[in-house]
Order: sequence, then structure tokens, then C-alpha cells
Amino acid sequence: MLRILNKIRQVGVVTEPRPTDDTVETIGNQVKEQIKRCFAGSLAIRQVDAGSCNGCELEIQALNNPYYDIERFGVHFVASPRHADMLLVTGPVSRHMQTALLRTYEATPHPKLVVATGTCAVDGGEFGVSYASCGAVSNVIPVDAVIMGCPPTPVELMNSILRVIQTNT
Repeated sequence: MLRILNKIRQVGVVTEPRPTDDTVETIGNQVKEQIKRCFAGSLAIRQVDAGSCNGCELEIQALNNPYYDIERFGVHFVASPRHADMLLVTGPVSRHMQTALLRTYEATPHPKLVVATGTCAVDGGEFGVSYASCGAVSNVIPVDAVIMGCPPTPVELMNSILRVIQTNT
């Protein structure tokens, strides 16, 4: 244990410094205002991995880290689609996930927003439609909005959530 602590002391901090721009705060406050106006202060999102490589999931999880902390703006990720206002679907829909995605969509109460997140979810990516893949999310369930990128950054995700709320409510 002492050897590890000495190594940490010798190496020091190796993470990047926090950016000084106010992009996250600006977008976050706009999201907060839209959520307050349209969703009574809280937007519940159910994230569904329909067969992705997990690149998009890593960026979505980054939204909950201390730097982005999207919960302070009223956005919450929920475990059940029955509590969700929005479905955030990632990856090309694999044939094995097709039924699960349909059931998740049906379990989400109306009115609901469905957002295809990442290039694979939008158009099937490099996988397309095959014996193992249904391709895009829109081939399985209706999609209200798309977020392009492979993977989209947390700031792009926040911007897109804001855009979806503004155009669909």
C-alpha cells in the first residue's frame, strides 16, 4: 500500500485541467428553463442500449459526472421506462434487442420523446440491416429526433436534449 501511495505522490495529478469556458453552464441553464416550462421542473430519461459498442453510453454516463452534473439542471436518468419522459436509444437495433426495445417503447407513458443517439442508432452505422441487425432505431419504433456523432460528446448531447425539448413540446 505504501508503494502505491509513494508512486501517486511522485507522479502527481495527471488529469486534464477543467476548461474555463461557460458552455456547460449556458446550455444547462437553457435546458433547466425549458424543463421548468414543459416538464414541471424534471425530465426523466430512460437510456436504452439496443446493441451498441458502448461509446455512446460512456458519453451519456459522463453527463452524470461532477463536471457536467446534468441532474442540477433537472435531467434525471431512470431505471424504468414507466417513469420516463424520453427514451435515449443507442446503437443499431440488434435482432435480439428488437422485442425488448418495442416493449420499452410501449411501457413508456404518453406523451413520450424518442431520440436516436449516435450514428449507429440514426442510420445503422457500419452495421446497416442484416440477419443480425434491424439497423436504425426508426426501423423499429418512431423516432422524434436524432443526435449524430460517433460518439456525440456530452455537450452535443446537452445541446440536442435542449433542441428536442424546444421543438417537440
